This record gives sequence, structure tokens and C-alpha cells, in this order.
Amino acid sequence: MFGVVFPNRSFPIDISSFAQIDTFHWILDMNTFVGEAYDQIREMCIFLLNNFTLPPDKALAVYVQSPGSSFVFCGAVTVARPSAVLSLLWPEPGGQMQLTSTDSVPPSAKIGVSVEDLASLPSLDVAAEKKIERLALKVGENLFNFMQSFCGVDGTKLVVPMDILDRWFKKFQERAKRDPEYLKGFAL
Repeated sequence: MFGVVFPNRSFPIDISSFAQIDTFHWILDMNTFVGEAYDQIREMCIFLLNNFTLPPDKALAVYVQSPGSSFVFCGAVTVARPSAVLSLLWPEPGGQMQLTSTDSVPPSAKIGVSVEDLASLPSLDVAAEKKIERLALKVGENLFNFMQSFCGVDGTKLVVPMDILDRWFKKFQERAKRDPEYLKGFAL
């Protein structure tokens, strides 16, 4: 069906390491894999195996759950996109933790995998969308700061030169050409 790899952390893990909840849901208990250091696992490669036939309108969705929190969607693979490296954005451990006896197993972090309708999923890669959003915000902030240095005030309005966008973009491009590390600072 599917397999996973935690880059720099594991060999390929097949579906047999996951507990099957029902026909379309599997859970990997991170306690058996890394114990309480689950939040150190930041990426997971998930891939469909050759003999797994997933209908074109379905996806294999990946979720993460910290102890006591709800599951959070991370991304998915489909027949058209049979593998992906997904960032695991672990939620903060929740306040739903309950006192347990010394004999019981404490709540643990989990990775959930489920077959779902492709149309019902928000995105195939949530972390990539968040990175793009952060990039756009940082570029916008850079533009705003540049424009602020040229602003005049006319009553309640800020006034900037008409060519301000051209000047900013030219400066932005020149700096990116001079310093390849410059753009990397925007992607963090």
C-alpha cells in the first residue's frame, strides 16, 4: 500500500509498522519509534507502493497529533503525486491529558494516514503553503520599510514618489544578484 521514511532518521517503514484502525485509517505511535522526542522528527517522506491502486479522486492524507492534541493535516499523496516529503508541523501538546495510573501507557504522539476524497483536502502540502505565505509577508515588509524611508505626510495620508515600486524592485533584484544568501533570508 504505502511506506514512509523519516529523512536521516530511518530506513523505509512499510504499512506493517502502522496500527490499522479500519479499512482506510492507520496510526504510527511515535513512542515506539522515538519516544518523547517526536517533535525532533520534522519531515516525513510518504510514498505509494507500485501494487497499491488508489482511485484518481482519492488521496492518502497525513496527519500528526501531539499528546493530548487534535490531529493536524500535513499533506497528502495521490496517484498523480505518488510520493512527497512533508513537513511535520506538530501542534502544541494539548490540555486534554488525563491523569493515568502507573500501569497505563501515557498519551503519545501519533502520525495518522487515511484514504480521503481528494476534493475534501485543503492542500497537498500545507507546509509549502505556509512557507509561501511567510515569504510573501517578508517581501511585503521589505517593500513597506523601503517605502517608509521615502514617505512624506500630507494630512492623514502618506505620500511616496510615483516610481517607488520600480526603485524598490530594482534594488531588490540587484541585492539578490550580489548576495545569493539574501533571498534565503526571506524563506525562513
